[in-house]
Amino acid sequence: MNRTDGLVQRRRVVSANSNGQDGNSDNGGIYNDQSSGHGADNDGNSIKDLNSNPTIDEDSDKETRLTLMEEVLLLGLKDKEGYTSFWNDCISSGLRGCILAELGLRGRVELEKAGMRKRGLLSRKLLVKNDAPTGDVLLDEALKHLKEYEPPEPVQSWIEYLSGETWNPLKLRYQLKNVRERLAKNLVEKGVLTTEKQNFLLFDMTTHPLTDNLAKTRLVKKIQEAVLCRWVNDASRMDRRILALVFLAHAADVLENAFAPLSDDDYELAMRRVRTLLELDFEAEAAKSNANPVLWAVFAAFTK
Repeated sequence: MNRTDGLVQRRRVVSANSNGQDGNSDNGGIYNDQSSGHGADNDGNSIKDLNSNPTIDEDSDKETRLTLMEEVLLLGLKDKEGYTSFWNDCISSGLRGCILAELGLRGRVELEKAGMRKRGLLSRKLLVKNDAPTGDVLLDEALKHLKEYEPPEPVQSWIEYLSGETWNPLKLRYQLKNVRERLAKNLVEKGVLTTEKQNFLLFDMTTHPLTDNLAKTRLVKKIQEAVLCRWVNDASRMDRRILALVFLAHAADVLENAFAPLSDDDYELAMRRVRTLLELDFEAEAAKSNANPVLWAVFAAFTK
């Protein structure tokens, strides 16, 4: 499932209101000063190590807190139409990866020890570390499956089981169903989306258009800043949640939506830095003292 290909060329969309505008009033003009990449790379040493408290979002408490799954879905949803692209066949497994990563960030699961043979990330079993409820229905359902299943399985197997993408009919009971709809309802409850019915000739479909533009703007800005003006050129010093968001948005094929408003120079710089992350030695990164091996196992499952 190697997803490092296809990152070089940008989809060029001509904006209907491009005449008379230079992009300085929207996200596209935010990073023009750093488009060369020199300023962003040189000041990386002055940025604090955000891994020191990875469970606390840097945003203010007044802002809506979203899970990784909700953020990735929000990136994939069309703002006005309220549904994901019909051509995106990666978001389903990507959201399941988000669930495992979220459990890892919350300290609910861990990888078994590498042992004397130094087993790789994809061969190490995923274990339940703490089965206390998370307060999120999807996370608790996944945690329940992990706890009940014997013997333990690796991360990649669990992504397949939770997605229902397995040839073994006995494993279908572990599939998480209606994940996108359930996440969308969570976002409706948080005031980010609303619910509407749309008619598509032969059938009606429930859609969830965006209502809180600020929440989506913050999300897009957070991703852009992570690979532009706040780039630290060291994955171990990046905030774990933002690192996971970049990787899993790419795995779900929705990262392009966050970079679309950028200028061409900033876009190329952002994608070049994403490629840098995708080409890291995941085994070496997971072995670092402040690393979360569960995250790197999830990343490896989508980029191997």
